[in-house]
Amino acid sequence: MYAVIATGGKQYRVQEGAVVRIEKLDADKGDSVEFNQLLLVGDGAYVTVGAAYVGSAKLVATVDSHGKGDKVRIVKFRRRKHYKREKTHRQPYTDVKITSIVA
Repeated sequence: MYAVIATGGKQYRVQEGAVVRIEKLDADKGDSVEFNQLLLVGDGAYVTVGAAYVGSAKLVATVDSHGKGDKVRIVKFRRRKHYKREKTHRQPYTDVKITSIVA
C-alpha cells in the first residue's frame, strides 16, 4: 500500500516501512505523528484519489531523528558597484518512519 501526502508545502509518495525526510516537525524523537492530508491512496489496482484530500484516510508515522541539511551558500553580487553579500543556510528536517496507512 502506498500514499501521497502533503506536508511542509511539498508532496511525498510514501509506503509502509519507508523512512522519509520531510520539513521540520515540532515533535520529539520517538513520538507518533498523524498525517490527515492524503492526496492519493493506492493498493495494487485499487486507487483512491481525493477531490482535495481523501476524506477518511490517515497515515501514522514515528519520528526517527531531526537534523540539518547541507550548507548552501547564498551570494548577492553587483559588478562594478562594490556590492557583495554572502550568507549560508542549513534547512532543518525531520526523518519519519511510516508505520501504517489507514484508508
